[in-house]
Amino acid sequence: MKRFTELTYKKQQTVISILFLFVPLTLILVLGYLPICNMVGYSFLKWDGLGKKEFIGLGNYFELFSRNENFGVFFVSIYYFIGSFVQLGFALLFATLLSFKMKGQNLFKGVLFFPNLINGVAIGFIFLFFFRDTGTLNTFLRMMGIESNVLWLTNPKLINYSLAATSVWRYMGFNMVMFLGAMQSISGEIYEAADLDGANRWQMFRFIIFPSIKPIIKLNLILSIKGALSVFEIPYIMTGGGNGSSTFVIRTMDTAFKFSKIGLASAMAVVLTIIILLITAVQEKAFKEKE
Repeated sequence: MKRFTELTYKKQQTVISILFLFVPLTLILVLGYLPICNMVGYSFLKWDGLGKKEFIGLGNYFELFSRNENFGVFFVSIYYFIGSFVQLGFALLFATLLSFKMKGQNLFKGVLFFPNLINGVAIGFIFLFFFRDTGTLNTFLRMMGIESNVLWLTNPKLINYSLAATSVWRYMGFNMVMFLGAMQSISGEIYEAADLDGANRWQMFRFIIFPSIKPIIKLNLILSIKGALSVFEIPYIMTGGGNGSSTFVIRTMDTAFKFSKIGLASAMAVVLTIIILLITAVQEKAFKEKE
């Protein structure tokens, strides 16, 4: 009787687990994997999004790889890639400072995290006015006695620095909160013991904090590199991809909706997905070997 009750209980657990997982798994399949499968299918077609679909096999991929300009835009990602390291550095610095008791701690947390709550389109417009010729930045520099007529968003040599800086400002707070959450999970007794042993703040960070938050650093690094390769919102809103600021995603969107080449755009999206997966796999292997 007892064994029968245990079996019944296990069956109930299985049924309940399946019922709870049914809705999220269905949503993932319908809104995630199904569109990906459709995208892969479209990449083998010649289609403008409205007319007749024509199967051309690997034609879109041959066209994609035969044009250097399709991959030239990846050089723009280098600015965001470097910016992601700057962003992680600042996030780690502020998280470390805020992990120790200080006045106005919660206020600083809120101020630094606030940009992450603002919509990407709104941030684009805010910094569009900030960097424009007669915008906030140039006006402030003139008030400080610096004659500034710098074209932050029209000079091809400066435009990507300006956009990358905007990206750093937006996402730093999110990374800081993740680092801070990992740091606060460290037992206070460890800090007390280190303090009794005469350890300073730098030694606490090097030997206690940093080794404890390595998994979060790894995750944030993967997300940052993925984000650097797939930047869209900020450059699209602020410049429309002009003056040498176009990214691979912007080029993909233009190919699909401006030039009505859904098949070629799908092939570009497939290639970007594969690149991101490969980079993530390499990072995973590198971190495991390091560990």
